[in-house]
Amino acid sequence: MTEELNLMEQDSDGGSDEVVLTPAELIERLEEAWMNEKFAPELLESKSEIVECVIEQLDHMEENLRRAKKGDLKVSIHRMEMERIRYVLSSYLRCRLRKIEKFFPHILEKEKTRSDREPSCLSPEEFAFAREYMANTEMYLRNVALKHMPPNLQKVDLLRSVPKPDLDSYVFLRVKERQENILVEPETDEQRDYVIDLEEGSQHLIRYKTIAPLVASGAVRLI
Repeated sequence: MTEELNLMEQDSDGGSDEVVLTPAELIERLEEAWMNEKFAPELLESKSEIVECVIEQLDHMEENLRRAKKGDLKVSIHRMEMERIRYVLSSYLRCRLRKIEKFFPHILEKEKTRSDREPSCLSPEEFAFAREYMANTEMYLRNVALKHMPPNLQKVDLLRSVPKPDLDSYVFLRVKERQENILVEPETDEQRDYVIDLEEGSQHLIRYKTIAPLVASGAVRLI
């Protein structure tokens, strides 16, 4: 893969910018999205544009390999690389589905209350899956348990019943762009807020909610 690819990304003002990437840069974006999703306690912004571009590139690579000479060592090497990319892609999507199943009421509530200028954390397909999952869960609870209870107990608030993502959990990160004056909240009442600077290339163990906006902006990468 040597040709450049056009990728549409949403900017901070809610608009879209066209970004030109090489195939290697595209795979690097996928791997970063995968690692961030894997280690973040909450569902992150959907990277459906990256997913679609990677799938297109895999199809393109497969077509090129069909035309290659049989027995060529390069074919085996390219197939191994394709399998590696497919693994990263499928692992990324599975990780997102697990989070949707685990936190679906909170994810759908966040989606309902977000403004039009905020990026969605769900792709259209994930949104449909989350709504269907919630409807099926509610129907299951009614048919199996709630209908056998007194009338005043036949309702369940899934927002209260299903745990929220633990944004206070700690994550490892590597700083991609220097950040100044990051406010760190105290862990106990005896401590006070303090401010830190994050140097480019440095690694840290820090509470997720402190650096969540930096993960979203791409200034840091979870590791």
